Amino acid sequence: MAKLWFKFQRYFRRKPVRFFTFLALYLTAGSLVFLHSGFVGQPAVSQNQANPAVGGPAEGAELPFLGDLHLGRGFRDAGEASSIARRYGPSFKGKDSVDRAKLGDYGGAWSRALKGRVVREKEEERAKYIGCYLDDTRSRALRGVSFFDYKKMTIFRCQDNCAERGYLYAGLEFGAECYCGHKIQAANVSEAECDMECKGERGSVCGGANRLSVYRLQLAQESARRYGSAVFRGCFRRPDNLSLALPVTAAMPNMSVDKCVDFCTEKEYPLAALAGIACHCGFPTTRFPLHEREDEQLCAQKCSAEEFESCGTPSYFIVYQTQVQDNRCMDRRFLPAKSRQLIALASFPGAGNTWARHLIELATGFYTGSYYFDGSLYNKGFKGERDHWRSGRTICIKTHESGQKEIEAFDAAILLIRNPYKALMAEFNRKYGGHIGFAAHAHWKGKEWPEFVRNYAPWWATHTLDWLKFGRKVLVVHFEDLKRDLFAQLGRMVSLLGVAVREDRLLCVESQKDGNFKRSGLRKLEYDPYTADMQKSISAYIKLVDAALKGRNLTGVPDDYYPR
Repeated sequence: MAKLWFKFQRYFRRKPVRFFTFLALYLTAGSLVFLHSGFVGQPAVSQNQANPAVGGPAEGAELPFLGDLHLGRGFRDAGEASSIARRYGPSFKGKDSVDRAKLGDYGGAWSRALKGRVVREKEEERAKYIGCYLDDTRSRALRGVSFFDYKKMTIFRCQDNCAERGYLYAGLEFGAECYCGHKIQAANVSEAECDMECKGERGSVCGGANRLSVYRLQLAQESARRYGSAVFRGCFRRPDNLSLALPVTAAMPNMSVDKCVDFCTEKEYPLAALAGIACHCGFPTTRFPLHEREDEQLCAQKCSAEEFESCGTPSYFIVYQTQVQDNRCMDRRFLPAKSRQLIALASFPGAGNTWARHLIELATGFYTGSYYFDGSLYNKGFKGERDHWRSGRTICIKTHESGQKEIEAFDAAILLIRNPYKALMAEFNRKYGGHIGFAAHAHWKGKEWPEFVRNYAPWWATHTLDWLKFGRKVLVVHFEDLKRDLFAQLGRMVSLLGVAVREDRLLCVESQKDGNFKRSGLRKLEYDPYTADMQKSISAYIKLVDAALKGRNLTGVPDDYYPR
């Protein structure tokens, strides 16, 4: 034996290449044998292993040995090996459970496939894709609420928003637009026409140009349907021509607010009018503008199916606004020809410029532009944000500038003025919390707030004074008046812009006035952030602006500018 071993040594010393070749072949063969045993022999699970209650691990399985090897396709440790029964025992559901129990868990590839299948099953439980549909800006396929996000839109986000409001369908368009509705009012088209990727979800399709990828939201049961919170609009006199003013009517002997609101929501109408045992649905129009509210006592007739709610009378209607979006004013586009004049929408920061832009776009049907570029506003639907302010493609230009040179660059201006106490707080919230967010408590109590007021309060006054002095044709609109009488004030603004707008469209804007760009009033400070010194200096600025307005035969500042 020793002589044989000596001959092998001498042979490989003379031929080292053969030695290394033999060594490589030996290791390769050993690896193949080992991998084969790892796939076939070692991980096998007996019936006893599948159910620990019956017995322990089978003898000879040597599972701890496989765990110690730390190979990607084997078990990572002994504890994980012993937990195979928990993963693939009786609690594991599915037609392939027996086969999976025999195969064991071989790591990432199988786990990812299983996870993907579970995710798809959950998506199918939540929503079912039903096809690609034609959409038209003047006659939407889905006529409920809508929202845009040109940066982070995903299929789930759209479905979730529509489901939260109780809609049956969710549709995605242009990769970034989400529409909800209770019925599809458009034709089905080829799947190839829905070809745009979701802005916030690579590999997923979110409709196309004027094409909707539509999903039916799978509601567990009919009682789970919700239509969101209807908004109480008031008590109104019966319109003269009822069938034209409110075209859809249903008799409801067991009348309740919910029943009438649900009925009108299903019929895709934004108004639900309760008239005793009759429910009427329609739009706000010149025949029923909702401008002259009556004393609510005239509508104080109890609902037959709701003891503590009023359901109106045949002569005086209780009116609610449903969650259905009024699409008569939702179409927007760029100007068809370059504008000959540049009109500014000028305001001090925090005076409601973004909200005013929203109203103007709905009223005119044209995009507004900006002296700046705010990506977050573009992502929320202000498509004119990307255009250069001199492009001439937008109806007016947002600006906070107040220098002579900047002001004289415009041919006319809408000057939006707001109570400085409210404007300063709104801009402080925007600066530290975003367009519809709020500044943190620490910012109000820290050094940021006093420094902000010291720098921005004088600017509130000089901004208005500069536009009154250097502006060529200035229409002054007070934010408070716009909130109080939107129909009249928006009419003035649109008139300056030179756009002829029907009254019905302005009424549509009135019903959609808040949009997604108005800060909620839910988080109000529990204390007055203005010190006595701040109030003294701000009051002086208010008097200065008031005198400047009256000196030009304009209405002075509203009385509520002096709350202190």
